[in-house]
Parts: sequence; C-alpha cells; structure tokens
Amino acid sequence: MLIDVTLITRKSSATAPAIAAAALAFSLVPILLLHVVAAGTIDPVRDVISDYVFPPGGAVLLAAASLGLAGASLAVRHALLRQGLPKHGPESVLIALWVAGLVIATFFPTDPTGVETSFSGAVHRYAGAAMFVCLPLAGWLLARRRPEAKAVRWLSLASGAASLAFLLAHVPLLEQSVPEFLGLFERLLYALLYAQLFAVTAMARAEVAS
Repeated sequence: MLIDVTLITRKSSATAPAIAAAALAFSLVPILLLHVVAAGTIDPVRDVISDYVFPPGGAVLLAAASLGLAGASLAVRHALLRQGLPKHGPESVLIALWVAGLVIATFFPTDPTGVETSFSGAVHRYAGAAMFVCLPLAGWLLARRRPEAKAVRWLSLASGAASLAFLLAHVPLLEQSVPEFLGLFERLLYALLYAQLFAVTAMARAEVAS
C-alpha cells in the first residue's frame, strides 16, 4: 500500500499549531499555582515573578512554569518550521534564543531584594534581558513576513514597548526610582508575550486552513 507523503505532511502541519496552543495553555497551570501557593508571601503588585523562587515549594513550581513555557515555545517554533519558516532564519533563531533565555534563567535564579548581585543573579538578569528582546522582535519579523497577521504585529509592538520599559526600570540610574507596581507591570508584560505566542499559533493555524 502506497503512503501519500503529501497528505501526511499536510496533516502534520495542521496538527502542529493545535499542539502548540495546547502546550501554551498547559504551561499557564504552574504559573497560576504559584500565585495561589505564595499568596501572602509574594506581592504580585510589587514583587517580580522571579521572586517566587524563595517561598517553600516555589522553586519547583517556578521551574515548571519557566520550562513549560520554553517547551511550549519550541512547539510554536516547530509549527512554524512545518510551514516552511527557514530553520536558520532570524525569526527561528530569535525564538530559540528566547527559549534559551528561559532555560538559563531557570537554572540561575535571581537574588533576594537588597542583596548584592551574585554571579547567578547577574546571569539571570542578562538572560531575562535577552528573552524580553528576542520574542517581541521575532513576532514583529514574523508579522512582516505575513502582512495579514495584524494581531501578531500589534501584540509584538506592545510586548516590545513593555519589554523596553521593564528593562529600563533595571538600569542602575533608574533602579532606585522603580515604582511599587513593578511586579504588576512584569505580569502585564508576560500576559502580552503569552498573547503574542497564542496569536502566532493562530496565524499558523490560519495558514494551514488557507
């Protein structure tokens, strides 16, 4: 019996965006659990997400959240590759760097507030900076490749602007004047990044349907 390779390829391309969307949704579970487990210990308005590493049990859930998002992002990248995105193109490389930043930041935790920056804390900070630059830029380049993907374009611009503002808040000259709602702002930034990734998967699904 002959196997229709074209049909198998098309089915695989159609399934990949659905798997990516499911992986993104599943990766939200440990993040939500973190906010429940550490309620009363970590202030979601003032404290950044990385601070969830300090409460009991927080390190495991934070690692699950970060690595889960990294795996989901790889699933998004795979869906795009199945549709012909060049493996070594800038968009693919930027998504891979976003994933690498998530993984590195997981294994090099941040420092407690007010403590002198350690090697681990410095690595964590630079990995985070790379993450917040790479994903919005990848989305913007993807939107340029597919002009009909307006949601991807606007969400990438919004996440890029939010990323820039969040990174500027960590510049030594400005760090002392960081507002008390930095944690809330970072959560808004992550919401925009998640929305961008979901929009990319929707774009990939629409590409299959067309």
